[in-house]
Amino acid sequence: MSLLAHRRIAFLGGGNMAEALVRGLLTSQIIPPEAIRVSDPNTERRVHFEQRYGVVADADNESIAAWANLVVVAVKPQAMAQVLPSLRVVHELIVTIAAGVPARTLEAVTPGRVVRAMPNTPALVRAGATAIAAGSRSTAADMDAASALFSEVGLVVRVTETALDAVTGLSGSGPAYVMLAIEALVEGGVKMGLARPVALTLAAQTVYGSAKLQLETGEDPATLRERVTSPGGTTVAGLASLESGGFRAALIDAVAAATRRATELGR
Repeated sequence: MSLLAHRRIAFLGGGNMAEALVRGLLTSQIIPPEAIRVSDPNTERRVHFEQRYGVVADADNESIAAWANLVVVAVKPQAMAQVLPSLRVVHELIVTIAAGVPARTLEAVTPGRVVRAMPNTPALVRAGATAIAAGSRSTAADMDAASALFSEVGLVVRVTETALDAVTGLSGSGPAYVMLAIEALVEGGVKMGLARPVALTLAAQTVYGSAKLQLETGEDPATLRERVTSPGGTTVAGLASLESGGFRAALIDAVAAATRRATELGR
């Protein structure tokens, strides 16, 4: 039986990530629609959740939070101040996905136990990468419940809270870096004579397949790269161009810059 089987789960915020989690939970049939409620100030979003997923949706954060025994705070960091007062009624588990907002900020206003999480947008297709970290009062059972929640939309790893800003810089922002790389691969293909739809299909499938290969084999990316790189061949020419253009350094710097920004948001 799933660790979420007897949970009443409330989502404070009805954005894309909340919808991904609701869809994942209902698709897996772990809990029924009546065990999920969503709060959102936007009437259209509330109607969307009610009509598409059959869950109760309301504008009142506090009533939704009071009903639940697992509350997912699914708002942007800038909106956290509007949500915090409603958490005073929560006495059980709170999972927050607000980037850069430390657990202590929530713990200061709630008697509940807090787990922080950083998912990413591929959760929308149940291929996400989520890191979770314990707050000062959370238990092993709380971490297991949070892991079960995000396992419905992808892979889950456990880290310390101090590592979450780096997670945000890597996997939280990472889908944007990958999409930029896909765009560039497409433009390269078009430049060399491919039709754009063909270039897009090949680029996206190449990124997907390469990631799947690494995850399923568990081999080091450098080893897998070397297998494609024949001496004097096409791949080594392309790699040399990437290195001279600072491709590796640019990705490293992107992760560092996004990590610093996540830290700034939490201050």
